[in-house]
Amino acid sequence: MEYRRLGKAGVQVSQLSFGSWVTFGNQVDEKVAKECLYHAYDAGVNFFDNAEVYAAGKSEEVMGKLIADAGWNRDTYLVSSKVFWGGELPNQRGLSRKHVVEACEAALKRLRVDYLDFYFCHRPDKETPMEETVWTMHNLIQQGKVLYWGTSEWSAQEIQEAIMVARENNLIGPSMEQPQYNMLVRRKMEVEFFKLFRDYGYGTTIWSPLASGILTGKYKDGVPSESRLNRSELSWLKERMLTEKNIQRVRELEVIAKDLNTSMANLAIAWCLKNPYVSTVLTGATKVEQLKENLKSVEVVDLLTDDVMDRIEDILDNKPEMPAY
Repeated sequence: MEYRRLGKAGVQVSQLSFGSWVTFGNQVDEKVAKECLYHAYDAGVNFFDNAEVYAAGKSEEVMGKLIADAGWNRDTYLVSSKVFWGGELPNQRGLSRKHVVEACEAALKRLRVDYLDFYFCHRPDKETPMEETVWTMHNLIQQGKVLYWGTSEWSAQEIQEAIMVARENNLIGPSMEQPQYNMLVRRKMEVEFFKLFRDYGYGTTIWSPLASGILTGKYKDGVPSESRLNRSELSWLKERMLTEKNIQRVRELEVIAKDLNTSMANLAIAWCLKNPYVSTVLTGATKVEQLKENLKSVEVVDLLTDDVMDRIEDILDNKPEMPAY
């Protein structure tokens, strides 16, 4: 496992990290969660991602218990939470000072830690002044409850506004974004965020490297009957991602994966890691065998030579055009 700086920040994250959005407290039992978490740590993963909304807090409770039981030294791992969806009542959601502070305290308790290494604003909140959110995050860092704060699924304009508010008021600004990024979803990372990377050294903890499973190849012959997707997830997948064009792309990409003696999933994850602005790729797993397979992708990165990357680009045919900055 190699480690990368989180943008310009001094902290180093493993190039592959482990997220619990589809696992802990929801789809798998604690025994499987334990196997995955401990295997990831033993393989060199040092960043474990979570959020208040995952399984309505149960995900953080399970992760917190497992980490506490493991007895790992606190300087050997990084843990995060994300704030926005804490409940349905007023003040239980969004990025107001009240909700952010209360959500942070609750996350610390569920994760059984004294501080969060990373704390993300899970979505932008158009009903809360940017100054209020930035000041609140700054205060949490000053209090030692958070080390770095960031954003998730914010626009480049919103991130730049947060940075400007921080600079104008001598506050600690955001350090990283958690966007979706994969072979099929590229524009935000490769175009919209370019100036954030160039001018501010913004870090990234990207999610969905496999494009909701499409880039594993499992949907190339249709959605299997044993799929865990619910009706709304399946509808979204078919409407947005599971197009004939994408299916054909996967079939052609599998030829390259075969030439490299690797899996389609590992090729897709390694492709994300080739982007120098990707600090870490978040992976998830519902069984340890799946995690072990995903971890092999770090061995594929060096196989992606310029010629191989050109072959991939010819198949994808979706490289966004970069404006003249």
